[in-house]
Formats: sequence, C-alpha cells, structure tokens
Amino acid sequence: MGRFDGRVAVVTGAARGIGFATAQRFAEEGAKVAVLDLDETAARDAAGRLGEGHLGLSCDVGNTESADSAVARVVEELGGLHVLVNNAGVTRDNLLFKMTDDDWDTVMNVHLRGAFLMSRAAQRVFVGQKLGKIVNLSSVSALGNRGQANYAAAKMGIQGFTRTLAIELGPYGVNVNAVAPGFIATDMTDATAARVGMSVEDFRQAAADRNPVRRVGFPEDIAAVAAFLCSDEASYVTGQVLYVDGGATLV
Repeated sequence: MGRFDGRVAVVTGAARGIGFATAQRFAEEGAKVAVLDLDETAARDAAGRLGEGHLGLSCDVGNTESADSAVARVVEELGGLHVLVNNAGVTRDNLLFKMTDDDWDTVMNVHLRGAFLMSRAAQRVFVGQKLGKIVNLSSVSALGNRGQANYAAAKMGIQGFTRTLAIELGPYGVNVNAVAPGFIATDMTDATAARVGMSVEDFRQAAADRNPVRRVGFPEDIAAVAAFLCSDEASYVTGQVLYVDGGATLV
C-alpha cells in the first residue's frame, strides 16, 4: 500500500528537475499524477516515464483559462484531484539597474500568479470534498540574494500566500505548506554555473562548502519533503515554510 493510493496529484513545471522528481515520488507511492508543463511534448514524455495511468498536459500557469482548463481535465481524465504542488518557475536574474520590466513581470507571473491561479482552481475541488493538500515552492532566495530582486520578492510572496491560504482553507480540510529549497543540483543551477564562468563541479562544490552537511541538494530531497507534507501523516501541519537547504540558512 502506498501513501497516495487512490489519489490524484498535480505537479506544475514537472517535465524536469524538482518537478519531475516530485511527480515520480508521488507515482511511486501510488498516486495518479498529472505532469503540467508549458512544453506539451516534454509534459507527455515525462508522464510516460512515470508509467501507465498518468497524464501530461500543457499549461501556462499564469493564464487563468489555461490553469482552470488543466485542473478540469485532470479531474475528468484521472477521476479527481487531491494534491497540488506549485513548482513551476523561471529565473530572470539581473542587478536592479539592469532588470527590465519583462524580467520582473515574467518571474512574478509564473511564480506568484501561477501559484494563485492553480490554487484557486484546485480549491474548488478540495473544498467540496473536504480534502486537499497544497505545497508551494519557495526558496532560500526569499531571504535576499544579489541579482534576484524579482525572484526573491516572488519567493517571499509565496510564503505569505501559503500562510494565508492555510488560514482560509484549513476549516475545509485543506493543508497548505511551502518548501524552500537551498542549492539543488538541476539543469537550472548548472546553467548558472556556465553563466558565471565556473565548471559545474566547482560551482556545486562551492555551494556544498557553504552548508553544514557539506553536500548539495538533489531534486529527490525536495520530492521527499513534498510527499510528506502532502501525506495524511502531515494532517496537523499547515501554514509552514520548511527550509530544505542542508542547514545553509543557519550559517
């Protein structure tokens, strides 16, 4: 028996990285999973890699019609909805004086507006059945990070959004929490290494040296925490932001 037998989970931005690892963890624990991604082909391919019975859909999380349509299709094709992980994200890093309007708006649209639209669509189902779990992806960058004014603002916004939804939806059987990853080894962080002129190995080692456990995180580390927060074992946990960063925020 898996923790998510008979349940349906939606993971946004799930074609790769943290999103795919999270989708994979839910699938391994018995859930039927909807992989949502802006790239429809990538979403379908990722869903296929999870095995039979899963769904890959194109979704622009920052677009109301797209978010509502995706949730409706999941309910219709997979038979319900019980878990939402708002993972979709982008970066448009730059120092403030170089940051464009589009840099700011794109990041806010995907992270904050996307989490809002997907959560609003999902809660219509959750409230009616008196059961639901939402996990939002924040970041240690919410605490401030040079060159990421847009990303830091969005990720701290996610924390306020999470706490508020926990208050509003708690009486209806819905738990809402956030995970704030530290350095996670993904294609995105590898691309950052290239941008700053470092090898991937040196970039990861530098990150590992900055935390007490002396290693970088991996997508599976975040997936494990998300799965716990969406399980019945965490039914008394809501409105929390859990930093998963190897202790980096301690130092």
